[in-house]
Amino acid sequence: MNEEHLLAHYERIAEAPGAIARLRRFVLDLAVRGKLVGQDARDEPAAELLRHIREEKARLAKSGNIRKPKAYSEVDKPPFVLPQNWCWTRIREVTTDRGQTVPGSQFTYIDVTAIDKQAGVVAGPKVLEASDAPSRARKLTQKGDVIYSCVRPYLLNVAVIDDEYDPPAIASTAFAILNGLGFVHPRFLWIALRSPFMVELVEENQRGQAYPAINDADFAVLPFPLPPLAEQHRIVAKVDELMALCDRLEEARKEREVARDRLTAASLACLNVPDPDPATFTAHARFALDHLPALTTRADQIKQLRQTILNLAVRGKLVEQRATEQGPRLPSQKARASAEGKIAFEIPESWSWALVSEVATSRLGKMLDKAKNRGEQFPYLRNTNVHWFEVRAEDTKDILLTEDEIETYLLQHGDVLICEGGHGIGRTAVWRGEVSPMTFQKALHRVRPGEYLNADFFAFCCFVYFHEGVMETYFTGVGIPHFTGKALAKLLFPLPPLAEQNRIVAKVDELMALSDRLETCLTAGDEIRQRLLEVVLHEALEPVQLRALEAA
Repeated sequence: MNEEHLLAHYERIAEAPGAIARLRRFVLDLAVRGKLVGQDARDEPAAELLRHIREEKARLAKSGNIRKPKAYSEVDKPPFVLPQNWCWTRIREVTTDRGQTVPGSQFTYIDVTAIDKQAGVVAGPKVLEASDAPSRARKLTQKGDVIYSCVRPYLLNVAVIDDEYDPPAIASTAFAILNGLGFVHPRFLWIALRSPFMVELVEENQRGQAYPAINDADFAVLPFPLPPLAEQHRIVAKVDELMALCDRLEEARKEREVARDRLTAASLACLNVPDPDPATFTAHARFALDHLPALTTRADQIKQLRQTILNLAVRGKLVEQRATEQGPRLPSQKARASAEGKIAFEIPESWSWALVSEVATSRLGKMLDKAKNRGEQFPYLRNTNVHWFEVRAEDTKDILLTEDEIETYLLQHGDVLICEGGHGIGRTAVWRGEVSPMTFQKALHRVRPGEYLNADFFAFCCFVYFHEGVMETYFTGVGIPHFTGKALAKLLFPLPPLAEQNRIVAKVDELMALSDRLETCLTAGDEIRQRLLEVVLHEALEPVQLRALEAA
């Protein structure tokens, strides 16, 4: 592996989705293909190593220590080409198990819960009495063995037994026990069993749906790439070195991510306090808005940013107030609302608190009743058509309206639609005449703003109220809540002068467009980092020109 190129480009590729996990898998893949370390002509070839293994098995069988070894066919279709001094064999041709027993005394029990699969070791075995032995506690194992879970093998519960256990260890029958007889390095076995090619082979041979597993017979004949013993040791040392490098790279990435998260959280938190200090709020807002790209490096942060923008908008913190602008003269609702606990936050002096019924008309949609409905056929919207700030009118049904009902239920550009109940209760969007004519059914409220209300600003208020739990205080019903027409009419919300509402909507549109561009850049950046990662990793197998790296 060309570590220089990897480290030179790491700052960019490490942010690619799953980059470190990809690096780890790639290291293992290189290891089993003979691409990770150089071959040495002085090493005893793997073919000779295989002969030694067969001789040792024959000796152990003759002395009664193992069963007579089976004869395995050659690997006639090698999965890939190996170096000249390697050879293909079968996994049980180069390993043995240690048989089974029924615990007769205290023992150390190893099951899948005891495996630290990232480190590849046994981390938490239990000491049990024979009387407490599970029925699966049967397989003998010793220090130097590799244990591989054949049940749900995709979980990669593979470990090297590094310790001598007292009392002796017995493993679950879920494991295949692999003793390399001193000719196959335990860590190389672990590397091979965790490598992408072996994972794919096992998946092709496993059986079952709920608890997929590979049986002993199928496991025994899996193709196994066998290097010379000396090269196995070099491979293990190199893999350990590169895995340690991956650990450091991952830790560095996590530290950067934590630092960015703290900065983002602190910056946005300063903008979301209920009653900020005017002397410092402007500076906090300016910092956040000036540093949006640096503060938003993940999709979830973009979502948080959008919510913060709308929080600022409905609190009078997004654009300046102008002394020449005054809102409508409305009956004062503040004293009564304060007494009822309806004031959600403080607003600028030029703003007022307004009821929906004071600045708009509202009504529920048409009742669906095939037996009673008469007249001309019109398409209608349901609550499933209304999403936050978006009406999706491509999937509609039809309803009959009489001539007297048409004017009542036909939507106009600028109407606000709010879900009355169900899973999307409170969801709000502005109708912009996407399809004409269009009506709406009883699952939706239509709010038609008067001369003092901008429809988009009201939608912003609904969004903030919903996500801060304010709107929920207006819902009624147990189990399945509803937002009744009477409750909607009494909804109290902040109302700026109309000119300021228009400036707020324009500013929100501008900042949402910036958020969209940031999100697009994040997606494009991930794709670029993925391509660069592919090139850097591919270079380990096949040299590439520097211009290919630059193009990526």
